[in-house]
Amino acid sequence: MIVVTGATGNVGRHVVDELVAAGAEVRALTRDPDSARLPEGVRVARTADLPLEGADAVFLNPAVVWDKGPGELLREAARAGVRRIVTLSSSSVLHPGPGNDIGNHHHELETEIEASGLAWTHVRPGAFASNALQWAEQIRKGDVVYGPYAQAHTAPIHEADIAAVAARALLGEDHAGQAPVLSGPQSLTFAEQVSIIGEALGRPLRYEEIPPEAAREAMTGGGLPANVADTLLRMYAGFVGRPAEISAETERITGRPGRTFAQWASDHAAAFS
Repeated sequence: MIVVTGATGNVGRHVVDELVAAGAEVRALTRDPDSARLPEGVRVARTADLPLEGADAVFLNPAVVWDKGPGELLREAARAGVRRIVTLSSSSVLHPGPGNDIGNHHHELETEIEASGLAWTHVRPGAFASNALQWAEQIRKGDVVYGPYAQAHTAPIHEADIAAVAARALLGEDHAGQAPVLSGPQSLTFAEQVSIIGEALGRPLRYEEIPPEAAREAMTGGGLPANVADTLLRMYAGFVGRPAEISAETERITGRPGRTFAQWASDHAAAFS
């Protein structure tokens, strides 16, 4: 039995699909089981109940434990006989320290899991391709996306590729004690990403750069905590004019190349229409 937390999220939903395709028995945890709409045969339960009995492995979405920390989950996992935890972490842990709240949070989570005595694998993706959904409302209303640092580079990774790597770590012990850093197969600027979304939609789109102060106001006005907005803007500033490093880990672990951002945009075109 494999337990998937955050089972209806961007990554967790794909993890469930990968595990079902592999013939694994899956228990999916979500805040609202009644609206989960998961594949037939998947056992669905409420996240708050933490039903880990009978599980061999757990996919841990950090959103499940941010408020209280992972202590309760790890204690329940040990009591239930869980053998390994696969963490959805972040490549930002490679640069912990002042001003990197995102990386620091993930680093603390990884450290506590490693101290638990359970076998672990930390999956460390960089920029999610799904981050582009932040532009969806602007694209639905027009042909211009306004945002900071048009020439900032990332290598956005399709969430299905993150899930494919996580599923292989959940299904066996080959990746225990590893922390693969994942990226998409291309370094793309924000302006290039918006243009690619336009190609998927069949209409030209462009990215117009705005000052970081205006971007911060929009980000915090949309509900993003100020410290997270500040961390992201500092990261984006550092990415300007610097092509992102491309990781080969997705292909090494899954045996196939990672999906391109164009593939992601095609898969998610409806979200921008």
